[in-house]
Amino acid sequence: MPPRERLRALLETHRFQQFIITVIVINAATLGLETSVATVERYGTVLTVVDHLALYIFVVELAARLYAYGWRFFRNPWNLFDAAIVTISLLPTAGGLSVLRALRILRALRLISVVPSLRRVVTALLTAMPGMSSIVLLLALVLYVTAVMGTKLYHATAPEYFGDLPTSLFTLFQMMTGDAWSDITREVMAVHPSAWVFFVVFMLVCTFVVLNLFIAVVVSAMEEEHAEESVQATEELGKAVLTELATLRAEVRELRDRVPVTPNGAPGPAAKGVSGGTGVSGNGAPGAKGGASASENGAQGSKSTAANGGARSGGKGDSGTRSGSGSGSKSTAANGGAKKPATRGAAGRRRGPASGQRE
Repeated sequence: MPPRERLRALLETHRFQQFIITVIVINAATLGLETSVATVERYGTVLTVVDHLALYIFVVELAARLYAYGWRFFRNPWNLFDAAIVTISLLPTAGGLSVLRALRILRALRLISVVPSLRRVVTALLTAMPGMSSIVLLLALVLYVTAVMGTKLYHATAPEYFGDLPTSLFTLFQMMTGDAWSDITREVMAVHPSAWVFFVVFMLVCTFVVLNLFIAVVVSAMEEEHAEESVQATEELGKAVLTELATLRAEVRELRDRVPVTPNGAPGPAAKGVSGGTGVSGNGAPGAKGGASASENGAQGSKSTAANGGARSGGKGDSGTRSGSGSGSKSTAANGGAKKPATRGAAGRRRGPASGQRE
């Protein structure tokens, strides 16, 4: 395996991710402890060492990912996010750039890029931005209209809340969040009893409608993100199954090529020829049977030859005797129906009476 692939596999392991998460949490805790003067006086050196050590680990990790992924590193937005945070941490904090020292806490945001669940939430929020922009425009329009109306109606009654347009915008935004909206309403209603209609309608439209639209858009985006992940997981599983099936088919095809099969399912003639010709088959049993059958055939052949020879000699010896006909019939039976010994037996039977008359 090439070194880049080994390093990539190491960076993607669960243990390495847990190590980076631990470093981020420890570094965030040390940056929080630096806000305490008493803690800095007692453990300032230790906190500084831990902070620098965490920064070095982040730099090494970033360089390793850049080497492992090459140009593909810049195609991932989360890698660019981590690179920006680490770069800000490396900037000098002396002189006029001392304000950048406070930006070191941004390292804690690296948890978003490391933890998959946080990445899904942020991705869903970014996906919902187009839909949220329309809702923000609608909310801004409602706030502007109501602020102009509130300034025209109640600037003399409650100048601290509706004295001018910017003040009215801030007051209505505060009421939209639910902060002290009842106190403002009662103060205005003390002079204008019918003012509750204006404020109740505003609260219903902004708080219970527009803000809930934000939640609906975000939830819909998160559901779409989960659906895409499920589809991707299903596709990966399908590819793995297809790969496994292709491997199994290749193995079955290889086995078929090794063992030929006849149309009726029996082993091919090549396998039989090997067992019969050599006397030894794949397991030794068919070859032994083939040798035994060959020896039995040889023994039967020798017996048949001896029987045929005896029948022939018997036919010739009995041709001049009176029992020639009997010998011929026996020779025919032993011979299995041979024609020549039967003819000779018949000739002996014909000669018998003739020789007797001559005597």
